[in-house]
Amino acid sequence: MATYPGVISTHERDTIVANIENALVDQIVRHLTSDESESQTVTRSGLPAARDIVFTGTFEQVNAHFNEQGWTDGLPVVPPTLEKIEAFLKFTDRAPDEVLGTMHPSQAQATIWNIAVNGVMAGCRPEYMPILVAIVEVMADPDYGLKHGGSTPGWEAMIILNGPIRNQLGFDCGQGLLRPGNQANTSIGRFYRLFARNVPRFLPGTTDMATFGQMFRAVVVENEEACAEFGWPPLHVTRGFDAGDNVVTITSVRTGSDPLTSAGELAERHLELIVDWVNRMMEPYQSSRGYVESNVLMLTPVIAGLLARAGYARRDLSDYIRKHARVTARYYEWHMMLGDHHPPNTTLAGLVQQGLLPKEWHLSDDPERLVPLLLPESEWLIVVAGDPLRNRSIVWRQNFKQGYATSKKIELPRNWDALPAASR
Repeated sequence: MATYPGVISTHERDTIVANIENALVDQIVRHLTSDESESQTVTRSGLPAARDIVFTGTFEQVNAHFNEQGWTDGLPVVPPTLEKIEAFLKFTDRAPDEVLGTMHPSQAQATIWNIAVNGVMAGCRPEYMPILVAIVEVMADPDYGLKHGGSTPGWEAMIILNGPIRNQLGFDCGQGLLRPGNQANTSIGRFYRLFARNVPRFLPGTTDMATFGQMFRAVVVENEEACAEFGWPPLHVTRGFDAGDNVVTITSVRTGSDPLTSAGELAERHLELIVDWVNRMMEPYQSSRGYVESNVLMLTPVIAGLLARAGYARRDLSDYIRKHARVTARYYEWHMMLGDHHPPNTTLAGLVQQGLLPKEWHLSDDPERLVPLLLPESEWLIVVAGDPLRNRSIVWRQNFKQGYATSKKIELPRNWDALPAASR
């Protein structure tokens, strides 16, 4: 290993060149030409086998041991006894040793068994198991991009739930739904982070290099009853599922705007404020580098209903934002070069000429002309949730292809309706 001195991203190019010549080259030559041998290790999960008894003790002793092993999130966990794990397995028809995928960076296999283990630890109820399985199916999907889950921006997953199971299991879609408190919303959100820690093994300082990081989020549950009142299909239907399906959609989010306060009966007045926040939050270099995103716009039923009655469908809102989210070419070029995202002297004209941006980014040479912020392929997940009596909306920014919006159908066990009613 050759070590670069200092933080390369804070250095100018002359400093970088000097450090390469004066510090890196000698190290590289020495390592390549010497007889020294260095042991190389491959990251492995170190996960116990199913049914292994890893510790015996009191509640406090179990938590202390698990914390020492790096198996907790810093909060007390429910000890995953065999009895508790078996209770979760009753809520799936799938075999405990079934493999859903190989998880990076640990190379460990995601199985039905370790889903149940982490579900117990997170404080979930056994009947949440079908949802937990669908969540891990998303995590194991290469298109979702979990392998980037430890990247610098420190994004966190937003789990969106649709379908009849919302009401069957007592999820909250109303006022304060993202606050901790409701067991279903909160414990399942915690499950995602615990599973990511214990199976892929995203650990801060090693495999998780988030600059700041974020706390796990409670599950976002869409208010489908409100959607039905003003004629919008629920989110999962717009993504190709049937209305009666239970579906989880997961996307990465880096940050959210303030809850936007808009007033009046004119739909465009509300949309203008949403676009204003998009202009503030989205960085021009993203589209200049070809990043296609799946951002989230969350609307309270008040705002969503007002827009729907004005004739706007969900897709219309996505189109409106893409069309109206614009900045001056001068600002766009300045920002896309600010973090050395392109070689020196890169221009919008040059990117369009190379086919890296659509021609709309260079219709003239006027530096004050308005150019789009978002690529035509970018999408917005429009979610109706929150306080039904408040005029609020919020914009959540996604993290490029890392944690890209992915949906999976929740498969219920064949005997779902016969399982104890008290559990549901």
